Amino acid sequence: MFQLFLRARTHNFLRGHNRAEQEFRARSPERDAETDRSRVEAIMIAIEDALHAAEREQSGLNGRVEDVLARAAVTFGNGDDEYLEREDLDNHHQDLFDKEILNGQRRLKELGSSIAHFKFLKAAMLSRFPEFRPPVSTN
Repeated sequence: MFQLFLRARTHNFLRGHNRAEQEFRARSPERDAETDRSRVEAIMIAIEDALHAAEREQSGLNGRVEDVLARAAVTFGNGDDEYLEREDLDNHHQDLFDKEILNGQRRLKELGSSIAHFKFLKAAMLSRFPEFRPPVSTN
């Protein structure tokens, strides 16, 4: 009895499996195009977000570096022999400003390189997917 039941289930399973192969249907071209567009859009949004974040960081850091340069110029003095008569505390502050300026300029250089890379990625994506039109930015 159990064997008959098992045989009937196996037969129904195999018959249903063959029917599924015969009834295979692909998705519509419109749905495929929408899926592809959403994938490209996700990548473009990520690139745009990274690009805008790097540009904002660069702008803010550039302002801070300029501020430190101005403060360093004030503490440096304007006399010909200022460096000979400078107090130790002023020398210490000058060294701190030098470190801040060097770190800021190093980071600005890194950001400039990153921004160039992000812009290249954006241009490459747009050239590889010419049918994709990025959404209009409201920034």
